[in-house]
Amino acid sequence: MTIKLLVVDDHPVVRTGIRQFVSGTEIEVVAEAGNGLEAVRLVKEFQPNVLMLDVRMPECDGLRCLGEIREQWPDLPVLMFTAYRSPTFVARAMAQGAAGYLTKDVDRDKLLAAIQEVAGGGSVWMPEDRRRVTGPVGEPNQELDIEVPLTKREMEVLKQLAFGLTNKEIAEALGISYETVKEHVQHILRKLGVSDRTQAAVWAVRMGMA
Repeated sequence: MTIKLLVVDDHPVVRTGIRQFVSGTEIEVVAEAGNGLEAVRLVKEFQPNVLMLDVRMPECDGLRCLGEIREQWPDLPVLMFTAYRSPTFVARAMAQGAAGYLTKDVDRDKLLAAIQEVAGGGSVWMPEDRRRVTGPVGEPNQELDIEVPLTKREMEVLKQLAFGLTNKEIAEALGISYETVKEHVQHILRKLGVSDRTQAAVWAVRMGMA
């Protein structure tokens, strides 16, 4: 049976490469999109068996698109395919129901196997990603029942962390200094009882902040 694949990536060379990878196999690229907005329209039009999504794209990124896809087509397998091995992105993808997460340095055989796996109802996650995302993180504070509640600004910084932004990007987004962001991050880690920013971001994802 032919697997109908919709490829969503803002780089044409990546889309072309995937077409070449699947050529001569049971997998057929039925459509391509350059951002998440196009993806939603093309899913409706072509009804693919698997949706392959990049993470960072203009207009509508892959993780935002994933949320919309899950609402409209909850049974459509979505495979995240990105250059970013970010635990935060992995956590958000897993929390929103993606079937797997691959980075673009994967070889052809592994990519084809992953598409076939998710098309058949399976999932593709690196063991270390699954452990980091699903393991215990800040258990005592799961309902924000912490000794010193986060301030409004700390909540804003934490939300940006959950979106995968660096301290510099957070400073630019919130209009505050880099040093101020660093200070807020340290306060957040202490209040949540976690050891690093990744754990804080994963905690925020679990709380539905991203």
